[in-house]
Amino acid sequence: MTLQHVDIFFKVIAFLFAISFHESAHAWMANRRGDPTARMLGRISLNPIKHIDPVGTILLPLIAMVTHFPLLGWAKPTPVDPRNFKNPVLDDILTAVVGPTSNFLVAAATVLVLGGLAFLAPGGWPVLHGVVNGYMASDSLFVPVDLLLYDLMIINVVLGVFNLIPVPPLDGSHVLRHFLPERVRQVYDMAGIFGLMALVYLAPGLLGRLIGPVIGAFSAALLSMAPS
Repeated sequence: MTLQHVDIFFKVIAFLFAISFHESAHAWMANRRGDPTARMLGRISLNPIKHIDPVGTILLPLIAMVTHFPLLGWAKPTPVDPRNFKNPVLDDILTAVVGPTSNFLVAAATVLVLGGLAFLAPGGWPVLHGVVNGYMASDSLFVPVDLLLYDLMIINVVLGVFNLIPVPPLDGSHVLRHFLPERVRQVYDMAGIFGLMALVYLAPGLLGRLIGPVIGAFSAALLSMAPS
């Protein structure tokens, strides 16, 4: 098994963790805001089996691995009943945005862990520079550790930015829809999965322009921790 195959395996692990953390955050916030639906279904859990969606969690990642498309996908949507919310608009927005927020928090924590390991490990910074810049000539045992953590950072950033895009049913749409007139909102909600598929497969360049700078900012923050 080559390091490239190991990297694919790590990306799958990171993806499953990221979507599980994301959906658990939705379920946790919905419960905090008065809707216990997801909690009662066991969705406040990091167990990926609780969150797997046949298309978004299995089919799309497989297509991505075969076609070398970016690894995009989603988990089974967290069930939310807004009738249980005391403040339907605010509580829906909070429940939506906590998902991407959780991904950015994981990415930030990963940056700190990677930086800490680089300080502690002999030759840690050259190894980390190699992982970030795509060359892994070192035989250090920290290469696979750094690779897994860096994949975790990247995938959490991708999911965080992707889910903030205001296209139904992504989390960002739950913010925008509350500011639309009723008739426009009905059409907007009906766009649903068709708009999402068009975004992913017809406008990959747009996705890259949205996600790339954020990945670059996290990577730059990580490398800026290196001693001068």
